[in-house]
Formats: sequence, structure tokens, C-alpha cells
Amino acid sequence: MSAAVDAETARSLSLFRPLGAFVLPLCLFQQHQHFISPDRAGQSEFGTAPRAASTGLAAYYASSVSVRPEHYETLLCQGWRRSGTLYYKQNLRRSCCPHYTMRLQAADFKPRRDQRKALNRWNKYVLGQEYIRKAAMLAPKTREEKKKRQQGFDLAQEVHASEYANLPRPIDPKTKKPIEPAHKFEVTIEGDSLSQRKYEVFLKYQAAIHNESADRWKSADFKRFLCTGLTRNSPKEGSGEKKIGSWHQCYRLDGRLIAVAVLDLLPEGVSSVYLFYDPEFGDWGFGKLSALREIVLAREENYQHYYMGYYIHSCQKMRYKALYRPQYILGKLFPPKTSSTHTTNQPDPESKTWDPLDGELSQKLDKRKYVSLSHDRANPSSSEEEETVPELANEEELSLFDIHMPGVLTADQVLSQLDLDHWLLLVHGSFVHMSDLVGWEDADLHSAQSIKGIVGELAAVLGVDVVRKSACVLFD
Repeated sequence: MSAAVDAETARSLSLFRPLGAFVLPLCLFQQHQHFISPDRAGQSEFGTAPRAASTGLAAYYASSVSVRPEHYETLLCQGWRRSGTLYYKQNLRRSCCPHYTMRLQAADFKPRRDQRKALNRWNKYVLGQEYIRKAAMLAPKTREEKKKRQQGFDLAQEVHASEYANLPRPIDPKTKKPIEPAHKFEVTIEGDSLSQRKYEVFLKYQAAIHNESADRWKSADFKRFLCTGLTRNSPKEGSGEKKIGSWHQCYRLDGRLIAVAVLDLLPEGVSSVYLFYDPEFGDWGFGKLSALREIVLAREENYQHYYMGYYIHSCQKMRYKALYRPQYILGKLFPPKTSSTHTTNQPDPESKTWDPLDGELSQKLDKRKYVSLSHDRANPSSSEEEETVPELANEEELSLFDIHMPGVLTADQVLSQLDLDHWLLLVHGSFVHMSDLVGWEDADLHSAQSIKGIVGELAAVLGVDVVRKSACVLFD
């Protein structure tokens, strides 16, 4: 077989290995993200992923060690999330607690009183009363600064107010030395690399917040979970180029690492992946502090959106995300209920809307666990009723195309919109076409056990745009 692409094209591709669809065995409600730890998600080696036995196929999984940030952003806007090298998309119709993709328009955000209070409280702790008093006396604010402060709360200014690099340090006439804050607070954005201190803080956090023993997480597990992300770029200082890829925003107090916010920086958005902090500082509201800082990061670096992870309306622990407004929820139309080729009048499963969480959507979520406003508008007579999802017989043998998962291409659409025969396949370091596989031509797309069925399911969930810019991994 001859190579299908040149080296430059190969470097621009994202790689995905299909793992299949099955039930989520456990929900872990974490600080910033309804997160599924890789070895808790129930995935197995290719070809042996377990299928649901009774509650319905609740999610689709793929894995990858090479996804380009721009491709992940496309997936994010189709309902995907990632946990290390594990990528997953939930079947909202068949989930006991649907996970809704949410995003905030960073420029429109206005902090609530409790959010402002948390930030002010932290700043006062870092600076200390002695420094605040001396700074007011030795470096008084200008008339313009006072006027600006009277006009309202400046989020960016307050977020940076206690950072050591931004502090005025006039000379104290008594000591003849620059005045110093009570603590030296520094925040830096670094690569998502593993360090011993990060690992130690993570273990302390998991033990205190999630009651997990130190034996639960080995160094390799932590690395796979939070230090194996998207490929980073290396923008030169002053170039104006955005940071792209997976990064760690590190918080240090008096030179000591106390918190890490794991972030995916995408072409148009900041995606919050996880937050962990030293439990010694658990009373300072680092969940609020980090969210406010990440919103400011999005504003200052021209990322349009801020993604806080999945929103689960039925889970009280996740309701805090709705307090960062204005939030929008990704809405998808239902896929066609039949595999017939005569589906021109059926809704397009790749259509999506971003509906405001406040108001109509929130009210409907109080009554129904799964809500699609676009579907309700198209079917007003049934918009107030909880949908009855039929049980599926012989689920282990069913193809994903038989399950009618929202936001997934149908088999007919895969065949008409994608050239599966020429989708790239990575085999022992070289790219070939699917049609080069022995038996590919005669394989059945609708069979969950056939090679074409497995590849077709992955393509259907990834969507047209990502498939055209990616390759599949089956055997390496």
C-alpha cells in the first residue's frame, strides 16, 4: 500500500481511536467539570468496549493522543468533552442526568455580589491591612483612578489587584525600603507538564475534597488525567499570537504552588478542564476565584467564549455554573427516527443552537430532564411532556445508527456526506485509505461488529468537518 498523505498534511491531522458506546458507570462531580477519570469511564481496548444491558447506551467514547485544538473546539461545540486522552459525547436522550454543553460570552459577563466579595476578600488577605494602609498614604490613587472606581466594579482590575508584579511599592520613609504586601501572590500560565509539587497538591485535594486515598492516584495516572492534553503552540512574547493548546494556570503564594487550573485554550474559547488546590486554602473560594480569572483571561486575550464544562440541571452541585451569566446551552435537534433515505423534511442532526439558560430553558429543565428547544419549537404539541424513550432490545448487537443519538449523523448522511472509503487510517506509522483494508468493500455499515460499522459510528459522532481533517487509528 502506498502512503496516502505527505508529511505536512499528516502533521495537520487529528487522530481518533473508536472505543464505542456504553453506559457511564459512575458520575464524579468535581469542582469545574463533571469529569470522568479515564480508568473510571469503563473503556476497554478496541473491539471489547462493553455495551449497555438495561439503561440505554449513554455515551460514545474515543481516545487520542493527538488532537489539534481547532478540531477539539469543533467537537466541543458538538457536545464533546475530554478527560486526558479520553474523548466522550453523551447521549442526552438516554441519560439519567443529561450533561449539557454550556458556554459564556466572556465580554458580556457581569459578576454577582458574592463573586465580587470572594475576590475582594482574597485580595485583602494577600495584601494585608498594613500594606493597604501604607499604599493608600504613600501611593494615593489618581483622580482618574478614583473616578473609574466610582463608576463600577472593574473585574480585570480587581483580578490583578493583588498580583505582586502589579503592586505599587513606594519607599517607606521610616524603613527606607519598599513597602511589601503580607504575601507575594503570583499567577503564571505554564505548559501542562508534570511536576512533583503539582502531583502532591493534587493528591491532597483529592483526599480532602473527594475522599480518595493516596494509593488511588499514581504519578502516571495523574499525568494521563491532567498533563496529557492538546498540543501547545509557542507564541513569541509580544507577537500578539494567542496561546493555543493545553496549559496550567498556576497560583503561587510566597513562592509555594497552592492551586492549578487546567485549561484548554482554543482559537475562540477558554475551556476549563479541572481545578485542584491545596485544601489548606479551601475556605477562600478558589472555584469562584479561578472562574473569574479565566473569564478575564478570555477577555484580555481575545477568546470569545468561556466553557465551564458540562451543566447538569438535576444535580445541585452543578447549579453553581448557572450563576456565571449569561450562560448559553448547546441545543440539538433530534435525528430522524428512521434510516429511510427519504428524510428531506426531517431535522438535520448536525444543526445546533445556543439557547440562553435563563428563562424558558431553565423552566423546562425543572420539569423535564432532557430539553431541546429547537425540537420543542418544531413539535409544540409535545413540548411540555417528558419524552418516553423506548427500551432497546439486544443492545449489545445494535449499531449506534439504531439508537438515534441527538447530534449524530445517520447512516444515510454518513454515506452521502462523507467518503468513508478514503478516510485516512494510520497503520504502523503510515496513512492509507479505508478501502485498502481487506474485506472493507463488502462490510456492513449497519453492523456494530464490522470494521466498517465501527469506523462509520466514529465518523457519525465526529461529524463532517472533523472527519475531513482527521484520521482513524484501529491497530497501532
